[in-house]
Amino acid sequence: MLRSVLSLALLATAAPIAAPALAQKAKPAPAAAAQAAPDVAARNAAANAPLPADQAAMKAHVLFLASDAMRGREAGSPEYDIAARYVASQFYAAGLRPAGDQGSYLQKVPLLSYKAADKGGAAIGGDPLVFGEDYIPGANPANPTLVVDAPVVYVGYGLVAPSVGRDDYAAADVKGKIVAVVPGTPDGLNGEERAHFGSPATKAAIAMAHGAVGIVVLETPEAAKGQPFAKLAENWDRPRVTWAGRNGVAHVPAPSTPALGMLSQAAATKLFAGASTSWEQAAAALTGTTPFEAIELAKNLSVRMTTTSTPITSYNVAGMLPGSDPVVGKEVVVLTAHLDHVGVGEAVKGDTIYNGAMDNAVGIASLIEEAKRFQASGQPPKRSVLFLAVTAEEKGLVGSDYFANNPTVPKENLVADVNLDMPIITYKFTDVIAFGADRSTLGPIVRRAAAQAGASFSPDPMPEQGLFVRSDHYRFVQQGIPSVFLWPGEAGAGKEAVEKFFAEHYHQPSDEVVQDPAIDWESGSRFIQVNYQIARDIADAPERPMWNRGDFFGTLYGGIGAVEQVEPAAEPEAKAKGKTKSGRKLRHSVTK
Repeated sequence: MLRSVLSLALLATAAPIAAPALAQKAKPAPAAAAQAAPDVAARNAAANAPLPADQAAMKAHVLFLASDAMRGREAGSPEYDIAARYVASQFYAAGLRPAGDQGSYLQKVPLLSYKAADKGGAAIGGDPLVFGEDYIPGANPANPTLVVDAPVVYVGYGLVAPSVGRDDYAAADVKGKIVAVVPGTPDGLNGEERAHFGSPATKAAIAMAHGAVGIVVLETPEAAKGQPFAKLAENWDRPRVTWAGRNGVAHVPAPSTPALGMLSQAAATKLFAGASTSWEQAAAALTGTTPFEAIELAKNLSVRMTTTSTPITSYNVAGMLPGSDPVVGKEVVVLTAHLDHVGVGEAVKGDTIYNGAMDNAVGIASLIEEAKRFQASGQPPKRSVLFLAVTAEEKGLVGSDYFANNPTVPKENLVADVNLDMPIITYKFTDVIAFGADRSTLGPIVRRAAAQAGASFSPDPMPEQGLFVRSDHYRFVQQGIPSVFLWPGEAGAGKEAVEKFFAEHYHQPSDEVVQDPAIDWESGSRFIQVNYQIARDIADAPERPMWNRGDFFGTLYGGIGAVEQVEPAAEPEAKAKGKTKSGRKLRHSVTK
């Protein structure tokens, strides 16, 4: 799962790359090795303990994918490529048809690692700023050498959020200018909306829509308490990842409004000099109740930055179970799970391999075994079901974003996504959570499937985390496609188990097949059944999933149901011709 705290220092368009993947796992001293032998034997006994066939099948995938030999499955590494081919072979064994490139199971994903090539330069009103004290440079993979010199307008949080009656651009003319924003969001937004509007990509896209030629982040007093500016500056050249389009140009969310980096509070004070409001006053107003108004600043900001990029090849793995219905069989229900993890990094207790058993070998194992349950049922689904293992989730949901923008099937045929990411199965779950379920007609389907598996349905227990926008399904949401992200719930022992995993194993070398508390493979098998039932019910439902009318994300991304009146169900003959009984055209495609 993508980390919740992404550095806003550079207004990044993608998550940072994980720790370097070249370090070898530390070898213990001879005495330590001898002492550790009984522990190794005990771990092997636990790893290889016999299980019922359904549980053993799931565990077998995790044993391979989360082994030290896979070295953490970092996207772009040789070990990730091996893992991708393993998943492709399992899709083949489960009877899925190739849905990748050129009749294969693999979709090539042209990743691009990029970073600031040097410390660049910046000036306010012609007066140079000091790197590390006043500014941190940004990076722009779409333009290796960038020079911007323009007036600045301060737009606060940089939001346009009608749901809370806020428009930070109201009455402001930012066309041809740089906008200065602060990180985060104001009070009044729910967790999911806060995560959306707090995203650097969202702020940049809003700025671009208003004609800005650049966007710069200002350090706030609150941000300085969390991490000093000088500490942020230490990571000025940390790599990030995006994907390249067919023309080789890097994909960025706001190509005409590049992220120009970050200014410290000291630099912000200089930037506000001569304006109607000082920076100290503007910063203090962030926590006040006075309605926000944009501020025209008196001095130009000039920025020079250079970006270096390195191509990286990785793969999504796609297998299709064709639908049997002559009318809706072309519609596709997507089931996603990310295959990558964070690779090799800083040693913890002598271990440098971040195996990613729960995150997300368990999710991939669930995906494979779900495909086998479709096969074993002997009953093909009415709609087609696409099983999709995506790359580079840990680098910013990049592989799923590439697929959502470059699908291997017609985009208008994609009707839903159900995502599996790091299901924590160290306890006997009695409920399930489906982030985003209440935003669309997927909600009732999830509830029914949970009940059939003997589990109740619970609301999001961590709304402040904004989990709905933090995993791969969100890239489908951004294409207007109803989506949910499924997790075992936190009832009973669940809350303690989830908290323990996050505290002790999340993005740690200890996320291995054998961990404490132990992975409960019976719960894993039950979780697969819940997922299978959800996918089956969506695929066989009489109507395709729809957004609830007026839903925030459905409306934002033009999803079917959210922004228009849904037509009554048509007769089969009329549906086949794309018309209702009244002769009116049915809308099948997703608009954006």
